[in-house]
Amino acid sequence: MSHPESTLSQQNALISRLEELNTIGIALSNERDTNRLLEVILVAAKRITNADAGTLYLYEPEQQLLKFEIIRTTSLSMAMGGTTGVPITFYPVQLYDASGNANHNMVVAHAALSGTSVNIPDAYMAEGFDFSGTKSFDGKTGYRSTSLLAVPMRNHENELIGVLQLINAQDRDSGKIVPFSAQDQSLLESLASQAAIALTNHLLIQHMELLFESFVSLINTAIDDKSAYTGGHCERVPVLTMMLADAVNRTKDGPLKDFVMTDKDRYELKIAGLLHDCGKITTPVHVVDKSTKLETIYDRIHLIDTRFEVLKRDAEINMLRGLRDATPDAAKQLRTEFEALIQQLDEDREFLRHCNIGSEKMDEAHQERLRHIAAYTWRNQAGEQTSFLSANELENLTIRAGTLTEAERQIINHHIDVTIKMLESLPWPRHLKRVPEYAGGHHERMDGKGYPRGLKREQMSVQARVMGIADIFEALTAKDRPYKQGKTLTESLFILGKFKENGHIDQDLFDVFVREKVYLDYANQFLHQDQIDKVDESKIPGYKVSPEN
Repeated sequence: MSHPESTLSQQNALISRLEELNTIGIALSNERDTNRLLEVILVAAKRITNADAGTLYLYEPEQQLLKFEIIRTTSLSMAMGGTTGVPITFYPVQLYDASGNANHNMVVAHAALSGTSVNIPDAYMAEGFDFSGTKSFDGKTGYRSTSLLAVPMRNHENELIGVLQLINAQDRDSGKIVPFSAQDQSLLESLASQAAIALTNHLLIQHMELLFESFVSLINTAIDDKSAYTGGHCERVPVLTMMLADAVNRTKDGPLKDFVMTDKDRYELKIAGLLHDCGKITTPVHVVDKSTKLETIYDRIHLIDTRFEVLKRDAEINMLRGLRDATPDAAKQLRTEFEALIQQLDEDREFLRHCNIGSEKMDEAHQERLRHIAAYTWRNQAGEQTSFLSANELENLTIRAGTLTEAERQIINHHIDVTIKMLESLPWPRHLKRVPEYAGGHHERMDGKGYPRGLKREQMSVQARVMGIADIFEALTAKDRPYKQGKTLTESLFILGKFKENGHIDQDLFDVFVREKVYLDYANQFLHQDQIDKVDESKIPGYKVSPEN
């Protein structure tokens, strides 16, 4: 007959263990890191059963096996897998042999296959299971595996997730190795169920995130297939964005010292970076990839080359006609004028070819010469006398900077409106709700002269301002643009410094960008060696070198 005091003590102990089980359940639902979650499960299992050793196996359905994930043995000071970084060298447990026969000889395999717990008081005395591996381990380590409890982890849909195996339950008072009690088994089965559901939810979230990121990647793949340089831009801007954001996050003094990003904040910014130009999927290829001023589906400079040949042919015909009745002096004059005209036409043709290449700036003298050439006349294929250059050709060739007309630039700029429209139409979860704002603000300026909304610095988040700098610097240094060469670090930082001075980019972020050498970290990863020149930071406009530098 048990004493009332003993019964009360047992009841209190059970209540305490149930409360601990409840606490563990809450901890399992809050943990987001897979390795830490697995460790929480195994450590909790050892604690509520007071077991000396434990192993957590995860089920690999494609290979039909149980893989060792976490091993802990207190008396041997053994900790493998999980957050330890110590690899587990044991072979996985196969659930079926080569002939497809179920492996019921091993305890954990039987628990997995049958869906039932296995509770063995003494492994060395048990029958029906193969403990040769256990005994081999004991022989090598001096350990004595006695009591053993294996519990399958199945989720709410009765799907196998893994197996928890505990070894050597210890009496809480004496420390003596004892069998696992029915109460231990019941508590562990409850924990295994909670753990399986927690793992399932965790993996489901991971799979949903992976699916989402795959869709993002799919959009960028479509952009890349449409325009390789735009695809490269969509890959590099997120990387540079995170480099600068992390540098700001490390800043301990100055105006940005209070800026802090959690892991969730970083993920949100990463997604925004990946999607910042998703609207370009609607931008026409002939505008996105316009490498010369006259390029549409093809470069129309070749049509103009043909016209020059027509003018030269007509000039030669006119000269030959004049030579028939000309005196020697007149003939000499005709040939001289013909050669001068051919030379002029050749020079004009080379000039138009040069103008067709986008440049930083076309001066007024060149534009005037273009208008003069445009006034030439030639007989077209219909036999009509017409202007040498069409209005559209003249408009394109007189573009002051780059290769885009004002109308084409508006088409390019429209991509950000499409980006915002696309992103704002999505039902973002709470931890990603600022993605549209971050992604949609990278063409705004600190002085309010940007687009599409004309926001000023105080109306923008730090993250959106970070992305603005990343977008510009990537564009300056990119070597895969069809219309320009990638600039050196010195050239790019000079331009970026000017942007700081004129209110285009955030001055505090630019200072961090230079001071923390973010530009150099990015360059070492993405730029060609000939672009990575030695930067004299004292000559960067608007940047003051700190004394320690």
